[in-house]
Amino acid sequence: MSELRIDSTRTLNNGVEIPLLGLGVFRAENGRETERAVLWALEAGYRHIDTAAAYGNEESVGRAIRDSGIPRSEIFLTTKLWNEDSRRGTEAEAFNRSLDLLGTDYVDLYLVHWPVPGRFEKSYVALEPLYRAGHIKALGVSNFHRHHLEALAKATDLTPAVDQVECHPLLGQKPLVDYCEGLGIAVTCWSPLGGVRLNLTADPTLAGIGAKYGKTAAQVIIRWELQRGLVTIPKSVRRERIAENAGVFDFELSHADMLAIGDMNRNQRAGSDPDNFDF
Repeated sequence: MSELRIDSTRTLNNGVEIPLLGLGVFRAENGRETERAVLWALEAGYRHIDTAAAYGNEESVGRAIRDSGIPRSEIFLTTKLWNEDSRRGTEAEAFNRSLDLLGTDYVDLYLVHWPVPGRFEKSYVALEPLYRAGHIKALGVSNFHRHHLEALAKATDLTPAVDQVECHPLLGQKPLVDYCEGLGIAVTCWSPLGGVRLNLTADPTLAGIGAKYGKTAAQVIIRWELQRGLVTIPKSVRRERIAENAGVFDFELSHADMLAIGDMNRNQRAGSDPDNFDF
């Protein structure tokens, strides 16, 4: 897959193009920290920014996009419906609030953030009119297991464009990825580097693989995900790390190395299990 580039995209099941590499801004502080991170990412060639209502930084993401001088049409912007709005049935109000904070009249991808029991199907269906009206270019879900997707399919004929899930070498998600691929659902990896809890960037196996290519463990992980055809959204607020995370398009992992990284899977999570969350 040496043809991968920083502007490489994947065609979603409705024809929308999503950039394979994006910047995640989870836990980036609203204000200067988020604004700088987004601007640095855009300067480095990223064209995909992933935020959420729950992150509390949509306003700063929108401001940075405007300040970048890059046309809005050239930037893929993702945000998400938070659980409390799902529980209250205030999906449209939440979406419009996000639009106001982002300072845009559409988002490229809107996700139901978590499968709130008894509500996620209703929330997804409630958002469909906004998708059909063009305010949402692609509608998807986040943190959905296979059984959540199966339940959703009974409630609607509109297959999600994306399922954004925790995915990294210790949680390879192969069964879910294979299932989604069979339905034409693209998978996006959140916490692709394992976060602080798992600290995969210091893993000796990954570092050893990276040494063969002159790359860091983080770059090896990102390249592994991209070569699997997955969208990946590593988070950083450091300029040098944002640039480093994008330095993955001048090498290709061998088949043996791809398999070795896949064999690291332990079904180990850094975040909450979508079947057991309390927020």
